[in-house]
Amino acid sequence: MSQGNLNLLCGIGEKKLFKGMAEGSGGDVSEFLSQNPHLAQWVESLKEHSETNKQWLARREFILRNMEVFPTVRPGTTTHSLDRLLSMSKVWANHVFLGCRYPQPVMDKVNELAEGITVNEADKCVHKTRGEIVGKGKRPAVSVPDGESCAKKTKTGSNDTDSKAVERNSGRPVAAPVKSGPSPGAPAEHQPFFNRLYKAVAWKLVSAGGFGPNLDHFEILRTCVESCKASLSCVFVPLKDIPDLPAGCTQKEGQVCELRCQSVYMGTGYGRDECAARAMASKEALKIFQGRKVTVKLSRRRFRGQDVEDLVLLDEQPRRSTLPPALSYPFQGDQ
Repeated sequence: MSQGNLNLLCGIGEKKLFKGMAEGSGGDVSEFLSQNPHLAQWVESLKEHSETNKQWLARREFILRNMEVFPTVRPGTTTHSLDRLLSMSKVWANHVFLGCRYPQPVMDKVNELAEGITVNEADKCVHKTRGEIVGKGKRPAVSVPDGESCAKKTKTGSNDTDSKAVERNSGRPVAAPVKSGPSPGAPAEHQPFFNRLYKAVAWKLVSAGGFGPNLDHFEILRTCVESCKASLSCVFVPLKDIPDLPAGCTQKEGQVCELRCQSVYMGTGYGRDECAARAMASKEALKIFQGRKVTVKLSRRRFRGQDVEDLVLLDEQPRRSTLPPALSYPFQGDQ
């Protein structure tokens, strides 16, 4: 089938698809793709490794619904319109499933584009207070610093805007076992992306005059990540909500920030407020890019009182101490 025929078929099929969706028929996406296998093969190539099936099916519907909003999108051809559509779909998915917030004009636009898409409430990232999760002052049956990470007020952010988000409302006990984590092949799957990011960071630091304390570390990291068509995930935890701090630690105020990209842990930072904590975490993350290469590896970390396998970005330097406890763990949901 020629590219022109595929585009024509896509345009004709979309009209039927949009009509069916407006009427609330949940099977129209699958039916439409089964009738257009060439389009189905193309759209499935847009799925990211870090996405669960539920997240991808929702984002796939977002993409297909809005292809007519970006009329220059051509399946199989990279265009500015396609990049913009994919970016919008990721922003919407990050907001719905991860609780990320973006500047209000962006949120207004993606919500408009997502009108009519139904997502089960149980799959959304919901907002709960610490008291609602722990239950009227009762503490979970764990005692390590990271054990209460699901029972505290949590905030996530992306780019320049951060907001509150918490664990998924699954009805599971606070100390319930987490799933086994990323697959053994996950590091190899993520390595090509971080090879590209390494080059982007290197050139960015060269243009900035080199790595130093006076740089806007978060802005540098953010722009480099976005140039690779991805986004940063920031999780914030108030320091006072982390139990069992080391002996002699008298500081109780401030925020702790954890940075991830494509589910891979990059760094942790502490500051008097969220911006300061995010800046420190970004600085620690950029330090990893100062060597000759970066490597995605499976490493043991503490999360909810357990040792778990996590995806971690590392440099060539030997590690003399253990990694900080995880404030989030994106591998516990349905894979």
